[in-house]
Amino acid sequence: MTQDSKTGTFASGDAEIAYLDAGDGAPIVLVHGFASTKETNWVAPGWVDALTRAGRRAIALDNRGHGASTKLYDPAAYHSALMADDVRALLDHLRLPRADVMGYSMGARNTTFLAMANPERMRSGVLGGVGIRLVGGVGLSPDTIAQGLEAPSLADISDPSAHQFRSFAEQTRSDLRALAACIRGSRQPLERNQLAHIAVPILVATGTKDTVAGSGEQLAALIPGAQSLPIPDREHMLAVGDKVFKAGVLEFLAGRP
Repeated sequence: MTQDSKTGTFASGDAEIAYLDAGDGAPIVLVHGFASTKETNWVAPGWVDALTRAGRRAIALDNRGHGASTKLYDPAAYHSALMADDVRALLDHLRLPRADVMGYSMGARNTTFLAMANPERMRSGVLGGVGIRLVGGVGLSPDTIAQGLEAPSLADISDPSAHQFRSFAEQTRSDLRALAACIRGSRQPLERNQLAHIAVPILVATGTKDTVAGSGEQLAALIPGAQSLPIPDREHMLAVGDKVFKAGVLEFLAGRP
């Protein structure tokens, strides 16, 4: 992490949200994926360093239920609109009228909800690790993932996706009960007509082998003016730190007026 990074917390509804703030320049808020943290998703893969070296201010939060933020156990506390509003509250806390916002996987879902609810707060949005499965509620079964998180051990999980997420959650030393509530409460389906009304410049960046997300190109086609960035030969977990992903995002941000 850069030497001038700061950390802090702020209140958002019923949660205390932890964040880091590094660098100067045009701000970009980073919203991590399910079972991850700001450090795992954005610091370790080199995103904070890459953005600050490019002259940007990188701000990353721990989503509610994750990292150093408040752990909640009611699925209703994790509605995507509430998690998106945590990002809005972070902008208020830092007195930023608007910022670029980049989310990965669940963080991209939250970013999409923010773009629908508070487009005036977003200069642009980067949706990483999502594709056509963001639409219509298709894709992973929340209850299957939750049951995997609640299982006695990894050895008790037969579903491959549930096994993968439980393994990742153990690596990040996550609160498994909070994550089970999160996955049950945060999978609100998005419909095509909602995406058609997004007025924020959007980049959709998806690994070409990402079977969790589905086609990024198909998702981008539903959002007016959205650009698509395929990340070659990457699946869901390994696309995060890819150099093509970083270069494409920096080019996209540089092209915003």
